[in-house]
Amino acid sequence: MVKILKSFSNLKPRAWLAIVGTLSVIERVLLYLFYRPVAYNDTASYRRLAEAIQHGWTSYDGTRMPGYPAFLALSGSDECVYAAQLALGFLTTLLFFYIGWRVSGKGWFGALAALAHTLNLQQLFFEANLITESLTTFFIAASLAGIAWLLLPSRCCAADSKRPLWQIVAVALASGLTGGLATLTRGLFIFLPFWAAFFLFIFPNRCCAWRTTARKIRWSAALATGLTGLLIIAAWVNFIHQRFEIWSVTTMSGYHLVQHTGLFFEYVPDEYAAIRDTYIQYRQARVAQTGAPGNAIWDAIPALQEVSGLGFIPLSNLLAKISIQLILEHPGLYLRSVLQGWLWFWKAPVYWSPEAFTNPLISMALAGKVAFARGGMVFANIAFIFGSLALVSKKVRLALKMDAFLWFAASTLWLTSILQTLLDHGDNPRFLVPMQSLVVFLVLWWGLQITRRVRKGKNENVSAE
Repeated sequence: MVKILKSFSNLKPRAWLAIVGTLSVIERVLLYLFYRPVAYNDTASYRRLAEAIQHGWTSYDGTRMPGYPAFLALSGSDECVYAAQLALGFLTTLLFFYIGWRVSGKGWFGALAALAHTLNLQQLFFEANLITESLTTFFIAASLAGIAWLLLPSRCCAADSKRPLWQIVAVALASGLTGGLATLTRGLFIFLPFWAAFFLFIFPNRCCAWRTTARKIRWSAALATGLTGLLIIAAWVNFIHQRFEIWSVTTMSGYHLVQHTGLFFEYVPDEYAAIRDTYIQYRQARVAQTGAPGNAIWDAIPALQEVSGLGFIPLSNLLAKISIQLILEHPGLYLRSVLQGWLWFWKAPVYWSPEAFTNPLISMALAGKVAFARGGMVFANIAFIFGSLALVSKKVRLALKMDAFLWFAASTLWLTSILQTLLDHGDNPRFLVPMQSLVVFLVLWWGLQITRRVRKGKNENVSAE
């Protein structure tokens, strides 16, 4: 057994990549054959906007970011979308292989990182779901891979330390582009290209090879990443402003904020009594129906339009104004809702549909594995939270070998978890899905370092004896 393990550990990265790629293809072919694409509540609105794009954007109402509708418009039928998302899932697997290999310098760890993504049932089933998560995950993984190449110039190959400026700028542009496209798919990630640019220029880690790179090169990479993301995001914001005369990435900001402030809508002043009382009626009905007030706003919109006399977008703007006023006047109630949304973020379930299997026996066989996968993801989330909090200790940072890229990955996760709950209080668990594989990746890396230190300590004790 030891000889077998050693033979595997000596495999070249290309061999590991071939193994992972083969498993990934087989898995997705089987999924395509036995599992049908699944539509969710949001799917119809994305399809409607895809049709608006096909007809020249004239009726695009800005209720959704344009990335996924454009993807649907390009892909066509549900079957074609499903196949395209499976292909993106395969590419995402390869990207995580690259990230793992880049960070560790070991092909087997790259394979472990890739398998942690491709064998994760949460990620796999989302590739059949006709919503944004798989596309977002691909863009994020692509951006991360570019940042890994930039921040870790000599981990895998000595020749990397002599990379020409044009290569560095090209990869930085690609990282900014994919970060911007992640934003156009899910507005939550609007910070990603700018946070990457920040790390590329001023990350304060003297042990990082990138830190010793010439300042003009770091400036060039940072500007290429940040400005590319800025141009993409600014173009969309300008579209919204020109069309609807608001500065935002979506025309539904007010409705999202009500997900928070609707919990204490009783404090809305009498000036807006009709809106206040109508919403509370729908909130109470939602509680009676589901036991929780979440997402009551989506049922209440037609009635709120009627009592206010406002159209869809003016009503959203008014609700944003009311919500901001409530947040300023009752920050404690808002922060309580924010904390609850942050906790929900880490409880992402496996989104799957047993009825989508063409063979019910397969569905029954997978039920237990789905529950096990959910437990494993919750464990990884808890390990990440406590592990990252432990990084305040210098000894822990050294033990876990935290380099520039790992700091970037961990901080990106924390920013995502905070921003998602500040802006919305609805489907918070779903917001984690594009980042779940990054959580698992970091936990695997930390687990590897801890295992190595434990083994080293045991060997030293044996030698001492």
